Amino acid sequence: MFSKYMLLSSTAIAMVTALTTPTPTSTLNSVATQVVREAATITPSASTSQAVYFISTEHITIPGVTNDHVTIPGKTIDIAIPTCIQTITPDANGYLPPGTCNALWDYYPNFSAAVVFAILFGILTIVHICQAIMTRKRFCWVIVMACVWETCAFTFRAISTRFQQSVGVYLVFQIFILLAPLWVNAFDYMVLGRMIYFFAPTRSLFSMPASTIAAAFVSLDFISFIIQLVGGSMSGPTSSAKDQLKAIHIYMFGIGLQEIFILIFVGVALNFQREMSRLVNYEKDDGGRKGWRRLLYTLYFTLGMITIRILFRLVEFSRGSNVSNPLLTSEAYFYVLEAVPMFLAILSLNITHPGTILVGVESEMPGFFATLKAMYPRKSFVKVGSGNDGQELLQRV
Repeated sequence: MFSKYMLLSSTAIAMVTALTTPTPTSTLNSVATQVVREAATITPSASTSQAVYFISTEHITIPGVTNDHVTIPGKTIDIAIPTCIQTITPDANGYLPPGTCNALWDYYPNFSAAVVFAILFGILTIVHICQAIMTRKRFCWVIVMACVWETCAFTFRAISTRFQQSVGVYLVFQIFILLAPLWVNAFDYMVLGRMIYFFAPTRSLFSMPASTIAAAFVSLDFISFIIQLVGGSMSGPTSSAKDQLKAIHIYMFGIGLQEIFILIFVGVALNFQREMSRLVNYEKDDGGRKGWRRLLYTLYFTLGMITIRILFRLVEFSRGSNVSNPLLTSEAYFYVLEAVPMFLAILSLNITHPGTILVGVESEMPGFFATLKAMYPRKSFVKVGSGNDGQELLQRV
């Protein structure tokens, strides 16, 4: 391994010297050709994981510029690029040892486990669709989307275990699994807004309408979603090490924001709980407004599961993407700290479904823009007479 890096270093130094020294183009090309020829003679060994590392040359032509003031001739630059050729033949599923060329996985992924969780999340999807139809809660499409994204994530993970050389399948799995929890977050925010509207006598908290609170947190969740989407889409296995590190930092920033928003939201929920606890007669109300405490505890539980998952991702990415990171090289961590918490979070919303507690016409909270329209109604005018000059007199109502 040491000799390999020494050779790569020497070839890189030779190329830099050749590029920075004002020599004719033919000499430069001959030097590059010689460097490539020398590097390509490296043979695989146990220390290089049976992969051939060498320097390839890319030719870049810079066009010349000619105008009334100056004439700059064009020039061709040869850039040395470290390249790797995998000499190990992938198995039937496309598996290659971690850390070698074209290896997408840091362990051998389990096909059966991925299929089991795809089926489990698929069942939760069907149940949530049925519950949304039965309770006639249109906003439940958000939790249905969470289920669909989790199902798609594990479906593509199962496919990727059989096609481990497919970068496209692997990237689709990564995007679905990284972003699916944000749908659960958004659903929790929407549920608490409707709980404030339905249970709180003033239909507000902190002098803010319930719909405004829900809209504010959903907007923050959307911002986190976009940031994580950018980071997740940039972290493809074919990206350069620099781009992957940048993508990890962007994703960690987005997931950190997500946790901050969760903590702020829990503070709002605790204030709602304190206000509701003062109204003890609500638990004895015959009007059907019961179960707020059970639904609120369910929201706490789902947010706790999401927090476990966030902490797992933060620790996983903060320790680097090399094969010495145990969170990356052991599949058990993924299922225990990612798959199981999200399954329990969505399942808890099946067991305590908001539609079974937020019942009746008064549970239908108006949207954010409808609330603004009600708070600031459009001014209208009526005719109350005519002036001496014949102009109409109008009065604002």
